Amino acid sequence: MIISGKDLSAQMKADMAVEVADLARKYGRAPHLVVLLVGEDPGSVSYVTGKAKACEAIGIRNTTIRRPDTVSEAEVLQLIDQLNADDEVDGILVQLPLPRHIDEDRVIAAIRKEKDVDGFHPLNVASLWLKQPCTLPCTPKGIIRMLKSAGVQLEGKRAVVIGRSNIVGLPVAKLLLDENATVTIAHSRTRDLPAVTRQAEVLVVAIGRPKFVTADMVADGAVVIDVGVNRDPQTGKLCGDVDFAAIEPKASLITPVPGGVGPMTIACLMENTIECFVRKMER
Repeated sequence: MIISGKDLSAQMKADMAVEVADLARKYGRAPHLVVLLVGEDPGSVSYVTGKAKACEAIGIRNTTIRRPDTVSEAEVLQLIDQLNADDEVDGILVQLPLPRHIDEDRVIAAIRKEKDVDGFHPLNVASLWLKQPCTLPCTPKGIIRMLKSAGVQLEGKRAVVIGRSNIVGLPVAKLLLDENATVTIAHSRTRDLPAVTRQAEVLVVAIGRPKFVTADMVADGAVVIDVGVNRDPQTGKLCGDVDFAAIEPKASLITPVPGGVGPMTIACLMENTIECFVRKMER
């Protein structure tokens, strides 16, 4: 069975459109998301365009601020200060990656925790690991939503996460732990990686290498979540970190690329924007 993030995200967006209309009537305005795009990286431009379309479909007000890749770090930080102080802005997202001369950690930390819709602010990360209320990072949140929508019971399951990034690997491992799965985090230096991944009943792959996970690395009946978005070096087409054609017959559930985790990331960003708005309005 293929878990379609495209279908699930479409349902989420339909539900959120109703919610946003109700919120606009209640509070006199819709939630407002501001996205800062520095430079013209094709992948970043594509993501930002997708976010703008999702906002439009749901009724969230969207502002995209574009700056050239020559912009100074000081100017970016000054802009974030202005957005932090603007009471009409509910969510701030800085599209990553940033040019090398800009310190991403400093920029992320400059966003007010209450407006950090990506869930990357150090205080949101700390709250996640301390089991305190916080904004969850969008991709890990979307992965858990997909697993639950497919009826996967995570409690007691052996889960393996390949990848240890702050954006996906580490937070999704924590969310799986919170669902009472037994979690192993594997990475490029894990010894005998196939032996580790074959133990997984739930395998989450976020390593950024096209078709890295092959059929011999996956147990029969495993649930496979592919976070990767790569170009197949042979065909030039989009592909994941998993060799989908070889693994689909073995897996009980698997996500495709494209149309899997990607749409859920954007849907959960929209959800986070609404949550930030509601928390502010209820304070």
